[in-house]
Amino acid sequence: MAIPNGIQLLGPPQIHKPTAAKPNAASAEPPPMPPCADFFLKPVPNTPPKDFIKLLEKSWTHHPLTTLKLICNLRSHHPVTGNPNREGFYAAALWLHKNHPKTLAVNLTSIAKLGCLKDLLEVLYRIMEGSDVRSNAKEERERKKKAKVDRMCRSCGRPPMRKNKPCKRIKFSVSREARVLASKAKNEEAKKRASELRKEKRVEKAKRAFEKYRKDSDYRFLHDRISDIFADLLRCDMENLKLGRIDKISLASKWCPSLDSSYDKSTLICESIAKRVFPRESCSEYEVIEEAHYVYRVRDRLRKEVLVPLRKALELPEVYMSARQWELVPYNRVSSVSMRRYKKLFLRHDNERFIEYLEAKKNKKSEKGEKSKPLFPHKIIASVEKVRWFHAMPCDENNSQTVELQWKKLKQDFLTKGSFGDCIAVCDVSGTMGRQAMNVCVALGLLVSELSDDPWEGKVISFHRRPKLHKIEGTKLKSKVRLLKEMESGHHIDFQRVFKRILEVGYYGKLRDEEMIERVFVFSNMEFDRASKYDWETEYRAIQTKFRKYGFNKVPELVFWNLGASKATLVPSKREGVVLVDGFSKKMLNLFLEKGGEMNANALTQSAISGEKYKNLVVVD
Repeated sequence: MAIPNGIQLLGPPQIHKPTAAKPNAASAEPPPMPPCADFFLKPVPNTPPKDFIKLLEKSWTHHPLTTLKLICNLRSHHPVTGNPNREGFYAAALWLHKNHPKTLAVNLTSIAKLGCLKDLLEVLYRIMEGSDVRSNAKEERERKKKAKVDRMCRSCGRPPMRKNKPCKRIKFSVSREARVLASKAKNEEAKKRASELRKEKRVEKAKRAFEKYRKDSDYRFLHDRISDIFADLLRCDMENLKLGRIDKISLASKWCPSLDSSYDKSTLICESIAKRVFPRESCSEYEVIEEAHYVYRVRDRLRKEVLVPLRKALELPEVYMSARQWELVPYNRVSSVSMRRYKKLFLRHDNERFIEYLEAKKNKKSEKGEKSKPLFPHKIIASVEKVRWFHAMPCDENNSQTVELQWKKLKQDFLTKGSFGDCIAVCDVSGTMGRQAMNVCVALGLLVSELSDDPWEGKVISFHRRPKLHKIEGTKLKSKVRLLKEMESGHHIDFQRVFKRILEVGYYGKLRDEEMIERVFVFSNMEFDRASKYDWETEYRAIQTKFRKYGFNKVPELVFWNLGASKATLVPSKREGVVLVDGFSKKMLNLFLEKGGEMNANALTQSAISGEKYKNLVVVD
């Protein structure tokens, strides 16, 4: 039946009110990124292996050489373009060995230059022992640790003996001396069985390594290439040592496995290196002895004549620590990561000299600072939390000094590259944040606030539907962390109010247009569409109107950084004025700084692999 003219169904006025856009609406879906950019930007250290390999395979299909460079970038510690993801690199290297073994083998030198010589040994070790050997070992350590704690708890929970009640002695049919002898015999038998079991395991590992080398041509090629690299470096280092050119000695002796180490037992790599350093033709005596005697002699010479003198010349801290010569440890040659790992040992065994070193470094009297790469910001914050919880320890003050120096060094590194002069951070410190996400949020929030120029220096905005501008004050990093974590925080944020706080500072401070904030970082573990209840396009138009009203022509760019490991959305073209970044990595922060805010997926990817060290990489199979 036809609808009569002039009659339409209207309904109550409430149903015609404008509603907020639904999260993850189809209109808000960003366009997909190129596969190589996906592989570069999406993986984070805790990305599941299956998801990581899927991204790797898509990227390799799209462009093999670019993907190979990105794999090597996973071990690069370049302060700007590096993308350190150790477990991701090992997973990718094992994938390469399985699918493109020759490509992996011929690029080992470049891989070692971008990462570390130890990476080559670790890849070989994981091929022999399995890709999950490290995670299994970690789980076993945690299991044993938990079992030990449980035993201690059970023993502590036993009721105390009553003092007024005489103890009942148990009568034994044999004498005490006989029981002691029986116990010793039992212990000796257990030690003997354990020793035999260790020998059996060692022989089994050696057989497995020998068979793998004999039957698997791809593994043999990789094994030989790694042995050649170490042997060539060690020969060159010995020549430099004889000529007194200590500064020319590489770290090959440090990373070369010691005899009978776990690497050597699983791969027999020391035998292979020793044969190359001391070939049979190098000594007439070697030409007439049996293979087993030859192997024994060259392995022993590798230890005595090569590794020991080179390690001594390098003044490696581990050499003095293993010899218990704590008073000789050269602290100026201890890397920042090793300093964090060993500082309790230094305080315990060499307290006075180590404190003097910290004081000298603090007062800028030390000739050399901590070497190597600085720590990640969130690792330093995690150390602050550890000091905070164990505040009763006598070494707390020294631990705090170490953390303060590391933070100061990290901040100085960023200042030398550029500054967040016109940036401000919004920090989500709600209870939904995990421990690592919280540490990352606090670290980046503090870093941005301390690098900002006046009047934004030291300022942070809370993640709340009624956000406030906070001044993070204090001279100690621990107090700043506490102040930031005590800010109010909620499950949603009102972006209009965030920009209103910024606008108030600019208007009442009589800032010029060029002095206004250019970039607003939001650090959270939420998806952008769920962080606010309102449609971004509507909010952005309202923000633009307010800024123009108060004489500012440009609205600050919003960078919403989701610190979770969910699917990444980077620079979606359908959202004006906002950049989305998923997953934490130092590379994202550094690349963003270097590129001046340009968050183009392809540009960032190419920038990361444009260095000279990447030009020698080739794909051969």
